[in-house]
Amino acid sequence: MTSEERRLPAGFGRLWTAQTVSSLGDGVTHAALPLLALTLTRDPMALAVVTAAGTLPWLLFGVLGGALVDRWDRRRTMWAADAARALLLVIPAVAAVGDVLSIPLLAAVAFLLGLGGLFFDTAATAYLPDLLRRDPALLERANSRLRGSQTAMSGFAGPPAGSALLALGRAVPLLTDAVSFMLSALLVRTLPAVPRPVPEARESLLRQARAGASYVIRDRVLLGLALRPAVGNISFLAVETVLALFAHERLGIDTYGFGLLLTAEATGGLLGAGTASYLGRRLGTGTALTCTAAVEGLAILGLAAAPNPYAAGLALAVCGAGMGATMVLAPSLRQAIVPAHLMGRVASTSRMLAMCAAPVGAFLGGWLATAYDIRTPLYAAAVLLLAMTAVTASMTSNRRVEAALRAAAPADGPDTRPASEEPARESAPGVS
Repeated sequence: MTSEERRLPAGFGRLWTAQTVSSLGDGVTHAALPLLALTLTRDPMALAVVTAAGTLPWLLFGVLGGALVDRWDRRRTMWAADAARALLLVIPAVAAVGDVLSIPLLAAVAFLLGLGGLFFDTAATAYLPDLLRRDPALLERANSRLRGSQTAMSGFAGPPAGSALLALGRAVPLLTDAVSFMLSALLVRTLPAVPRPVPEARESLLRQARAGASYVIRDRVLLGLALRPAVGNISFLAVETVLALFAHERLGIDTYGFGLLLTAEATGGLLGAGTASYLGRRLGTGTALTCTAAVEGLAILGLAAAPNPYAAGLALAVCGAGMGATMVLAPSLRQAIVPAHLMGRVASTSRMLAMCAAPVGAFLGGWLATAYDIRTPLYAAAVLLLAMTAVTASMTSNRRVEAALRAAAPADGPDTRPASEEPARESAPGVS
């Protein structure tokens, strides 16, 4: 029976359900937290502090967090992170009821939620390939479902639910998210155990974190996969920074229409996630990744030149489709080729690079719009995306990807080698 015909294991269904429930709660809080801050202050800098606090853990502890995940039991890390976040959300809920909620408290909660997310996401990324025995086709199917449900819950259902729940009381959306985290923790606790990697030789946490980052930089395929979201975040944040102003001034879109514009992008994301496996099979994973990156760049170019809201919505939907497919194919490939004992560090290094790039994009978008024109950040983002596509095309070509998959085989079970037996693979064999 081929991997395409095999069923995903029952344990994946529970993991999928847990992440779907948690994504719904994330969407609720994503909408409610800035709205809660808005009830306390109209100071833009104070509001920015609350928003930025959630990203700081990835910038400060991303690689170190990955090293810790590679030391810990991944299933236990996931449910402990969710249980801790559930308890954490009770604090601002009680503060809201007692009318003692404050901006510093919200910023601290956002930071700790982000820290919990760092550990949960990294552990889940490392756990999934062990659960699916690093089968590339199963990983693509699983990531397609996970990405689709995350987009549906956090992008469609969660934000309007968060706004509606806030109308019932300031504590209501916070408690709703707490319940979602607790349900997720209970489901994760029932997941099947997977073999843990053999403990590495006693080394400092910093040294182990550095080894994980070095592994990404030395491997051409992994470096190409890491550069895509890093450069992509610069481009997309440059666009996002000015998108509302662009939609209002150049397209004549009101607040309601802007919401529909964002919904178009999310709809495209669902379509892209659903078709990612098909694209990978038809084109090969490497070619599919190059095509989706090119589609994103061309779509942003179309957005910059859009003469009306309908063309802009179509461009964002196409861009969302490219992003959705990329965010299924790239993690699936990474999970299939990275040894288990390095998975947490490799995943967190890639995520940290992407997160560090985001503020650069936001600053770039604001500066270009101020110095030149409101469309300039969009054109710059398109050029940057297309340049990145050209640079990384050879790094993640079908030939390199297939060589990397062969080097990772046989997939008889999770890799359990200690760091002292780390394969000396700076690039896939035969493609240096």
